[in-house]
Amino acid sequence: EVQLQESGGGSVEAGGSLRLSCKISGFTYCSRYDIEWYRQDPGKEREFVSGLQNSGGTTYSDAAKGRFSISRDNTNKFIVYLQMNSLKTEDTAMYFCKRSDEYGGNCRGNKYWGQGIQVTVSS
Repeated sequence: EVQLQESGGGSVEAGGSLRLSCKISGFTYCSRYDIEWYRQDPGKEREFVSGLQNSGGTTYSDAAKGRFSISRDNTNKFIVYLQMNSLKTEDTAMYFCKRSDEYGGNCRGNKYWGQGIQVTVSS
């Protein structure tokens, strides 16, 4: 069973930085997947923040572009980071990482979510 565990959240003042980590554990025969970060405020829909494709490509929401950076650990491919700089109060949310398996071969398009971690940015 695949599990995702977020860490690195917390409270920071506006203008500060945080680095979130998403650790992927558990075995499947599928080795082709994307990792994405989402966030959700209470009462709002979960929104996409950033994605790291299996090919190495990266995507960002307009809100994240220029301030956030997604990357994979250099020595452990099962850890993906979200570096968040110049944080704003509106970045306050629960942040989730998600694994989306590709289709084909041993991959069947399965989706896995972490439990989320709180990020609070104060003014």
